[in-house]
Amino acid sequence: MAAAQAVEEMRSRVVLGEFGVRNVHTTDFPGNYSGYDDAWDQDRFEKNFRVDVVHMDENSLEFDMVGIDAAIANAFRRILLAEVSAGPKVLVYNNTSIVQDEILAHRLGLIPIHADPRLFEYRNQGDDEGTEIDTLQFRLQVRCTRNPHAAKDSSDPNELYVNHKVYTRHMTWVPLGNQADLFPEGTIRPVHDDILIAQLRPGQEIDLLMHCVKGIGKKVARVANPRLDTFSREIFRNEKLKKLVRLARVRDHYIFSVESTGVLPPDVLVSEAIKVLMGKCRRFLDELDAVQMD
Repeated sequence: MAAAQAVEEMRSRVVLGEFGVRNVHTTDFPGNYSGYDDAWDQDRFEKNFRVDVVHMDENSLEFDMVGIDAAIANAFRRILLAEVSAGPKVLVYNNTSIVQDEILAHRLGLIPIHADPRLFEYRNQGDDEGTEIDTLQFRLQVRCTRNPHAAKDSSDPNELYVNHKVYTRHMTWVPLGNQADLFPEGTIRPVHDDILIAQLRPGQEIDLLMHCVKGIGKKVARVANPRLDTFSREIFRNEKLKKLVRLARVRDHYIFSVESTGVLPPDVLVSEAIKVLMGKCRRFLDELDAVQMD
């Protein structure tokens, strides 16, 4: 009985111990366990697999994905992070602020733009000039001056200077081709208009043109720690309780929390990630067919 329970735990649980984690690798593959039929069965998979939506609003989505192998769940996670359409190319005409051109371009590249990337095409490699089907163009032109009406004894930059803070609200959309006819005024814009880009002083100026090009997240700076463990092990600090409590996770149950920058709703991000994963599977099957034909 004890041996059977140990095998079942190894197959279905990831155990969190005081000094480490056990059963981290998937072992339920065909022929590995006597008396278990682990051959792939689509009907069994469809019966056991489910997605439970826990919470959803316009900017976040939390759902449980149950009955899936860790490799597939991780592939889905990586696609959400790195391969769902994101987008910039910045042409700096004049930048006399203290922010270097490269840093300024990087900041601008992290600003979410309110535009559906599915309505645009990927720009061909080597094309420097954008068109209405693959590029959104923004102009940012701000010059800081002194406020002639400021009190003489004032030390507040908000009173002393005009346009000393450059925000995303200063970005102006410049339609290309027939974009003005396709997109009503006000629909193409930064998601948030209060993101601080730079600070200026009198005489300093930023004048640039930004091309927003459809791309994927792996080319944009981001921080993600897939090994982050939020499971508390405080119980092991108690000498009496740690011998009475067992901590474990269900191996095929994964909790996804998706946050959107506002460009696309989180449920659309999930559906787009599924499409990318399906496309990868089709390409893999095509490669297998090509090898068999050879």
